[in-house]
Amino acid sequence: MFLIQRKVWETATLARMNDGAALDPYLWLEDVQGDAALAWVRERNAQARRVLEAQPQFFAMRTQIRAVLDSRDRIPAVTRRGDWLYNFWQDADNPRGLWRRATLDEYRKLDPRWDTLLDLDALGRAENENWVWAGAVVLRPRDERCLIKLSRGGADAVVVREFDLTTRSFLPDGFALPEAKSDIDWLDADTVLVGTDFGDGSLTNVGLPRLVKRWRRGEPLQQAETIFAAGEKTDLTAGGGVDRTPGFERTFIVRMLDVHSQELYELRGDELIRIDTPTDSAADVHRQWLTIWLRTDWVRADARYVAGSLLVADYEQFLAGTAELEVIFAPDAHTSLGQYAWTRDRLVVVTRVDVASRVQVVTPGSWDAQPVEGVPGNTDTVISASDDFSNEIFLCSDGFDTPPRLLHGAAGEPVHVIKSAPAMFDADDIIVAQNFATSADGTSIPYFVVGHRDAGGPGPTLLSGYGAYGVSMIPGYAGAVGRLWLARGGSYVLANIRGGGEYGPGWHTQTMRAGRHLVAEDFAAVATDLVARGITTAEQLGASGGSAGGLLVGIMLTQYPQLFGILVCDAPVLDMRRYPLMGVGAASVAEFGDPDDPGDWEFMAKYSPYQNISAATRYPPVLITAAINDDRVQPGHARKMTAALQAAGHRVLYYERIEGGHGGAANTAQAAFNMALTYEFLLRTLVDTRRKPAAAAD
Repeated sequence: MFLIQRKVWETATLARMNDGAALDPYLWLEDVQGDAALAWVRERNAQARRVLEAQPQFFAMRTQIRAVLDSRDRIPAVTRRGDWLYNFWQDADNPRGLWRRATLDEYRKLDPRWDTLLDLDALGRAENENWVWAGAVVLRPRDERCLIKLSRGGADAVVVREFDLTTRSFLPDGFALPEAKSDIDWLDADTVLVGTDFGDGSLTNVGLPRLVKRWRRGEPLQQAETIFAAGEKTDLTAGGGVDRTPGFERTFIVRMLDVHSQELYELRGDELIRIDTPTDSAADVHRQWLTIWLRTDWVRADARYVAGSLLVADYEQFLAGTAELEVIFAPDAHTSLGQYAWTRDRLVVVTRVDVASRVQVVTPGSWDAQPVEGVPGNTDTVISASDDFSNEIFLCSDGFDTPPRLLHGAAGEPVHVIKSAPAMFDADDIIVAQNFATSADGTSIPYFVVGHRDAGGPGPTLLSGYGAYGVSMIPGYAGAVGRLWLARGGSYVLANIRGGGEYGPGWHTQTMRAGRHLVAEDFAAVATDLVARGITTAEQLGASGGSAGGLLVGIMLTQYPQLFGILVCDAPVLDMRRYPLMGVGAASVAEFGDPDDPGDWEFMAKYSPYQNISAATRYPPVLITAAINDDRVQPGHARKMTAALQAAGHRVLYYERIEGGHGGAANTAQAAFNMALTYEFLLRTLVDTRRKPAAAAD
């Protein structure tokens, strides 16, 4: 039924498009599983492999990356659930992965003894499925049952099955959902809140749940009771969540209007109580406290709270309209809020000063903030995990040239290193510097350069950026970059362009819709500054980006080709005329604009890469990659762009992965292959001068 609805919606929307879109000569490549489209993909994949696997270096690089990804010395990321620390682990022996757990005492050991709960490789073999781990929802506080999510090949759509943590087995008559983009949480041991594909009218236009239902054990799914329905099919989605903290049990409903706006409710009995926070803020409830993270300025009563602030109030008083808001953090020109998390009795806050992190613990009541002792200097630190049933916290600190260290302790007390990852490359010759470029409108744009201490002039440089959805690009250790790029004499650059959240929400909101051009201008300014400082030349400068970062790279290709020697574009959004019809593109109209609105299309048409290809302009070689089962950003974007570039006579290679979804890989072998393709493409043009650049597109 949903497929029929989707087809009707797409047909109606297509009818509103102008003749140029309707006459798109490569529209057939949007037919993801179509025979003609798949034949086209197979030809391009064969060409890419023939070119990029031609040298022994490719296979050596793949082996090097696999060694990094499969290293048993990696720090296992953990989540506290009761007495156990849970971890999902992949390596060469377990490519699909193990879901396992250990006690804290065991975890501290150099070689912990893990209790394996689920072996995905064994499960896949038994069921003849390529299962990819998508997470688990554990029933707290008893921690005896969970709802496991499994994806076929890494797609966003999942199947859900109830799992017994005591017997380590799926319950044959337990809660189970067929493959869909579902939302589910425990209400109690015999009841769940669920949003999924219930049939006609149950999904929004982007294929996400519109209804939240209460589903009782033993009851047919179709008889589940509807407790909330999103107001419009144009909403993004609706979902339910349950706080099972003893003494503070509550049920919440969220109506997502778009990727940036939401309405929050508490369900008390059959009554929905609106939590009247700004729709564009992020809000949550912990015990008696409500926290509000503002994306835009908010005037309440006679007080004005600036965008980027973190506020706290007594939850019940807020519902009654009598609460006084406490400002926990307010930004300035250089400082922003990066992250926060509650423990049982403390609020842990990570702030960033010119992208460098600081960690503090705030005590409720007095709201005094104190720095966390034991956090290493000159590294970036994030909250890796926290437990709102205790005061336990895990912090992870690393840097471009500093391997990760996992810190553990109680909020309000010093933390100590309990795990350290080994170095994956020799960093003795590596230096890290932060520079600032000036964008077209005069804004100062920070960026990090990871290079060699004794670099004797311009050299091969790889520039990376994203610039969307308020996602911050933060310094971090990357063993593959170190082994394959830095070790071969290259420099690596991370650009903190607008569109991210490095300087608070305003760093992002100014780029939404008509402001999208600022993202490209910032990235181009960094590229220009790198050349002006003598770090590289245009011929030696490459750039890479994925998803919205792939859109950025597409704009660099068509608007700023003179700034780069080579480009890599992964899982990209490229056709801004049809993007709402592809994957879940319609969910991002608030970010990019509505191409069916003439006013929006006026500014979108100026930068949309697919509509701005020129046969008269010389473009640098470009590698475009995608995944056939990416149900978030449909591979039609990448396919059509490749076909149009080739028709215009440009140098382009295309490779489409058979699985991995939007994340790019279902296991470490696939991830290593993908990275080897990318770095071979970059190295053969920017580093290995023995090969002519044109070979990149043979």
